[in-house]
Amino acid sequence: MVTRRASHAGSWYTDDTSALRADLARWLQDAASASASAVPNASNLVALIVPHAGYSYSGPTAAFAYGAIRPEAVKRVIILGPSHHVHTTKCMLTRAQTLDTPLGKLQCDAEFVAGLHAQHAGLFEYMDAETDEDEHSIEMQLPYLAQVFGGVHTVKVVEIMVGSLSFEQEQQYGRVLAPYIADGSTLFVISSDFCHWGRRFRYVRYEAEHGEIWQSIEKLDHEGIACIRSLDHAQFHAYLGKTKNTICGRHPIGVFLGALEASAVHSRTRFELAQYAQSSRARAQSDSSVSYVAAHFITPE
Repeated sequence: MVTRRASHAGSWYTDDTSALRADLARWLQDAASASASAVPNASNLVALIVPHAGYSYSGPTAAFAYGAIRPEAVKRVIILGPSHHVHTTKCMLTRAQTLDTPLGKLQCDAEFVAGLHAQHAGLFEYMDAETDEDEHSIEMQLPYLAQVFGGVHTVKVVEIMVGSLSFEQEQQYGRVLAPYIADGSTLFVISSDFCHWGRRFRYVRYEAEHGEIWQSIEKLDHEGIACIRSLDHAQFHAYLGKTKNTICGRHPIGVFLGALEASAVHSRTRFELAQYAQSSRARAQSDSSVSYVAAHFITPE
């Protein structure tokens, strides 16, 4: 049985089981206490947007997304994560049967993955183990899933690493995934950080009329969030073309919006922003920051 190692444990997050469990539990409790918009135990949850930076930066924000899950309502989790290290113009699948975390192993939905690969010839490719384990955007979601489901509720995980896709490709992959949005037991986790601002990211867009740099970044991100809230794939794509905002999960978001538009529940779905945060408040051109969003896509009961 092939197991994906928790290759970022001990660096991006602690590999100490007790400490990790305590961190996640505390952040989930803090999120539940902070705002009713965390939508605890939402049985009609179809997708989350969740950040994927190191837990010391984005872990508390991620809790605002994960706190909405009602574990007994979910049988499959499809994680859509961007590729940071390998250039591909396709979507890639794991060959692993289990996914290791410091909190225990998660089971892959190997049958579902094999079906995607076989039924959609040429659309999906398999990752080798090195590519899979180098990528953090999907791994950073796994400890939270292990914490929320706790080994009590059976859930299977599907890893899909999303490459640099065109708008048309996002729609194409979206049509493939659309039937699972409304199946009542599948949850999509869209892994994305938002604006990466600073010279080291080669992105220093600043509109002084909005205040300090961090306020300009916030305005920029919220324009993008408004496009996502509209559930209009083309509008989000146009926003990215206009602003060049460095949203690293823009293609996973695009695939999901394409899937939602092709689904039976598009017109009945609503988007809720649960939390927005920045790693730091940039005030000078020498500063840098990364933005984090936790959000939910919800359909009527």
